[in-house]
Parts: sequence; C-alpha cells; structure tokens
Amino acid sequence: MRIAAIDLGTNSFHLVIADTTPNGSFRVVASEKDMVRLGESGADMKYLTPEAMDRGIAALRRFKAIIDARKVKEIRAIATSAIREAENQDEFIRRARVEIGIRIDVVSGFEEGRLVYLGVLQALPLYSKRTLVFDIGGGSTEYVLGERGNPKYITSHKLGAIRLTKHFRLSERPSSKDIEAARNHIIGELAQTAREVTKLGFEVVAGSSGTVQAVASMIALTRKQVGASSSSLRLNNFTIDYGEVREIVRRLIAAPTIAERKRIPGLDEKRADIILGGALILEESMKILGVKKMLVSNFALREGVIYDHIRHHRSSDGTAHRKIINIREQSVRHLGTLSIYDEAHGEQVARLALSIFDQTRKLHRLGPKEREYLFYAALLHDIGYHISHSEHHLHTYYIISHSDLLGFTNEEIEIIANTARYHRKSHPKLKHEGFLMLDRDEDRELVRKLSAILRIAEGLDRGNIGIVRAVDCTVGSVKVEMQLRLKRGLQRDATLEIWGADRKKTLFEEVYGRKVRFLS
Repeated sequence: MRIAAIDLGTNSFHLVIADTTPNGSFRVVASEKDMVRLGESGADMKYLTPEAMDRGIAALRRFKAIIDARKVKEIRAIATSAIREAENQDEFIRRARVEIGIRIDVVSGFEEGRLVYLGVLQALPLYSKRTLVFDIGGGSTEYVLGERGNPKYITSHKLGAIRLTKHFRLSERPSSKDIEAARNHIIGELAQTAREVTKLGFEVVAGSSGTVQAVASMIALTRKQVGASSSSLRLNNFTIDYGEVREIVRRLIAAPTIAERKRIPGLDEKRADIILGGALILEESMKILGVKKMLVSNFALREGVIYDHIRHHRSSDGTAHRKIINIREQSVRHLGTLSIYDEAHGEQVARLALSIFDQTRKLHRLGPKEREYLFYAALLHDIGYHISHSEHHLHTYYIISHSDLLGFTNEEIEIIANTARYHRKSHPKLKHEGFLMLDRDEDRELVRKLSAILRIAEGLDRGNIGIVRAVDCTVGSVKVEMQLRLKRGLQRDATLEIWGADRKKTLFEEVYGRKVRFLS
C-alpha cells in the first residue's frame, strides 16, 4: 500500500510518500519540503496569522497534487508546535479539511518525540543501543531516550529556532547581552532534563531536523575546505562533535547580519535568519547533557509516522522490528532489487568472499566493519549489468555511490562502491575518479585489500551456477593455496571457475605479497 506522511512543522512542512510491504518495511518513493514559517506570529506562538495560514494552505495544496499524482491510498498529517499552541488552530485545520481534503492530527510534544525516535531508527542502525535523540524544530525541541524501539524518557521543551530568535532578537545584529540571555534561558529549560538523562545514561546520540542538518552541512564543508558543495553532501550517519558545533556558533555570532550568514558555506540562505537560535540550542544541549559526539539522521517525524502506521496496521510478528535492526543490510538488498540484480550470484560471491576473508585474517588484519563492507560490495557488485554489460563495473560504482543507503556514512558508501567497482578489469588507480574520491590513503588501501578478495570470489563463480561449495585456504610464507570443494553430483569439473579466478588473482598477489594457487 502507498501512504503519505505530512509533518506540519513550525518552520517547514515536509511530505514523504512511501510504499509499504506485507513484512512491515517501507520504501520512500517521493519527498517534498516547503519552508512555510507557520510560527512567524511571535515568540509566544499563540496565534497563526492569516498570511501564515495562507502559506500553509498553499503548501498543502501542492502536497495534495503530488499525493494524487502518486495514487496514495492513505494520508497521515501531523501538526506539531505552531499549530498545537495556536488558539486559532481550528480555523487552519478546518480550511485544510474543507479546501484540500486533508485531515490534520494535532499531537502532543510527547507523541511528537516518540514518532521522531521511531523515524531516526529507520535511518540509523541504533535499535539495540540506548540512544538519546534531539529534534530541534522551529517552535520546540524534543529529547527522547530509547532502547530497542521503546522510549524510556521523552520530554518536549518550548525551545525552537524561530521561537528563540524572536524572543531574544537573534535575527539581525544580536547583542552579546541577548545571546547570553538566550543561553541562560536554554540552560534553565533543560535543567530537569539533564538530571533525568544523566540518571538513565545513554550510549549514543542522534540529531534530526533542520537545525542539526544545517549545522552538520556547515561542519562537513569546513572539513572538506575546498571542492565540495552542500548539494553533494549526504549527511545521514554523519558525525559531528561538540567542539565543531561550538566553532560554528562562534562563526555565526561573528556574522551578525543575515546577509553575512548567507555567505557561510553549507548554510541554506532561507535559514540564515533563524540559524543562530537553533545552533545555540544545539550547542547548549550538547554541553548540558554531556554529549561529545552526535550522529545526524535524515529521517525524523514523518518517517516515524509511516513506521508507526505500518506497525499498527500490519501483523505484529516482529518483522518490522527486525527491519530496524538490519537497516544497513536491508537498504543494500533493496538497492540490489531495484537494480534487477542476480541475487543468487551475488549471494554466492558474497559467501565465497567472506570465507576467504575469514581465512586470510593474518594477511589483511581487518575486522568486522571491513568484513561488512566486503559483504555488501559482493552482494551489489553486478548491479550495473542492467545498464551495460561491457562497462557494468563502472555503472555499479555510480549507482552505489549515488544511492542514499541508510545507516552508512558518505565514506562507507564510497568504500563499498569502489570495492564493487574493482571486481573486474582495471586495478585501483588514482587516475580513476571514484578511487580519487576516497579521502584517505587508508581507505584506498582498504579498497585494494577488499577488492583483491572480491575479484577471486567473483572468478570462482564464473559460470554463475554456484558449483563451488567451499574454499579451504592455506596461507604460507610465499603462497596461498585455495582448495575448492565442489557440489556433489556435478556433470562437469571446476575448470571454468579456476580459469576465471586465475585471471583475477593478480591484485591479490600484489596486495598481499603471496602467489595464489587453486586446487580442485
């Protein structure tokens, strides 16, 4: 079934359209954002102005056109801080229902936090960890501490980028007195939350929504320094630390006008007037709650709404929860399915590659994380086939590197994409654009090590019929012998597979300094 979730926020309205499956998963097929500024009326946000309501209705009308074109079966629209607090909320809700045909549900700050937490778990592999989530909106900020899909503590504070900006006059040339007053206000608001969070404890922290994304974008471009743009960044699972956030706040204060802030790389100029307020909330929250590092989530309330809908309208056999646990693998397999890949061949190559990896640990000295990269690269190594046979390895790289694989950093995606790309033809070279995209020499060496193994595993399934049942590796001082065990009852030997692997063993021999010999 195809469903739509709409997040009616204080600053922006967000639309997500997703296809659900019987096993409780979903796939986003369309998304849209409109910066409505519904909470423009004042710091107390007690009244929606006619102009703000008109902008909101216009945005919903555009969303409804997209929804109708996509043949959505069900719509869930959630209103948060600005509408929740407005005394004239009924007028806006009525207009949305009568003029557009969208029914709006107003949720509490507690429910908003719960949905945000569920949404973050769709984007980051944090299901089994005790996770603290910040969601800094225009009118409020939610803090959720959860574990295994269950929130243990949720609170919502009237701390938002728009609210703080208006109340403390932070938009244009804020005084040091106003900035200090804003900081003290945040500290006072969070005193009780800090006590509760400290008492419960957490393992990892994630941040979602516009302010966190904006600060992360500025940090990312600061790290890159040159040759990057905010449009090329993938921030999901990106890590920011407290020192970097503090430096961004310092830069924002040093750029007191909206015009000056618009020139800061990575900052969406539409957010320039409220970014200081939001960044102060982020900085002080991290400081008060003792957060040194934070992961960035691309998903938030709207994705949580979709998951919550699935959970309540599908069988409760636990498959939806397993989906959260295996978010990385599911995302990889979903990309393979979209690319019409040969699943059986991918599984066979992955099985052989992991077996070789496990038996040659004393050569490569890599760990579980790198093993996971090899697994995903092996599953996806042939996904470029449906575009071109002769150059499918290049198309494989492009598809993976330009895919929003959930739960991965940009660097991890590049490592997987490059490893898959080098399963055939040329060895890794700096003149290759994709290989050059890797930021560190260590990452390039890792790709060489992993692709060397992948090439042999791919060669051992040359016939694409999975005749090699197992590989027994004997690692010596000058050579590695690989004894093939074949499936029983075969009508032919492994001549083709040995020929295929022999053609691809050179990189392994170069990287690991051992000759390779295949036996059957």
